[in-house]
Amino acid sequence: MLITFKSKAYGDITMFGDVALKLIRLMGHGGTVPGAIGADEIRSALDRLRAAVAADKALNAGKADEPDDVTEGRERTISLAQRAVPLVAMLEAAERLDAPVMWG
Repeated sequence: MLITFKSKAYGDITMFGDVALKLIRLMGHGGTVPGAIGADEIRSALDRLRAAVAADKALNAGKADEPDDVTEGRERTISLAQRAVPLVAMLEAAERLDAPVMWG
């Protein structure tokens, strides 16, 4: 399943469902699809998501810095912090323009 985030303040962002649902829950929403964050809720959702990203970075500090010869033969994982980057940017733009963010 794919989930697309939309806001008139930013271009559409499409993510795999499991990743998108995790980010939606981290923003303080129940994970229902479709769903939305009203313009008045953007600051709170952004703060929650940033806190989760900071916690993930602290938990995984140093793991991304392994040299290629150590990780050769293993799949590199994409961190929550990396996956959240476009959504954080969308929420920041939505906050500036006082616009809602929807997903479905």
